[in-house]
Amino acid sequence: MRILVVCLGNICRSPLAEGLLRHHLAAARLGHRVEVDSAGTGGWHAGEPPDRRTIANAAGHGLDITALRARQLRDADYHEFQWLLCADRANLAEVRGRAPVDAPARSALLLEWAGLGQGAEIPDPYTGGPEAFEHVWSLVDRAAQAIVQRLADRTRAIDA
Repeated sequence: MRILVVCLGNICRSPLAEGLLRHHLAAARLGHRVEVDSAGTGGWHAGEPPDRRTIANAAGHGLDITALRARQLRDADYHEFQWLLCADRANLAEVRGRAPVDAPARSALLLEWAGLGQGAEIPDPYTGGPEAFEHVWSLVDRAAQAIVQRLADRTRAIDA
């Protein structure tokens, strides 16, 4: 399975989700079965590392995301990934609006797909302080754990 996490600039929410999903997938020994990447609907930060505050917040929890680099969503993503999981409704609308007609990828809100609430969104912490980044960590970590559990259950069913 291939999952792409999408937010606005790919420097706060989506790289954190990418890092957390990879971490929890590896811990569950599913890293070889699920590929995770992230992108932004905008390209302003392409090639840049995650926001320094996101890096600091992740590091405070023992997660190193310094090697990740921002990139913009591209048409090929709709063919290379099965799921495009979006941070908020604006990102979801943008992702769906840009989808090529023949795109097989499906899109959804990340928190909703994780089972954490109908219409649940991850707020953008960019203009907030440390508490905003910590809140995003909490939401995304819970979502990543729930997604890994969902995929582990599916894998067990397939392997049975």
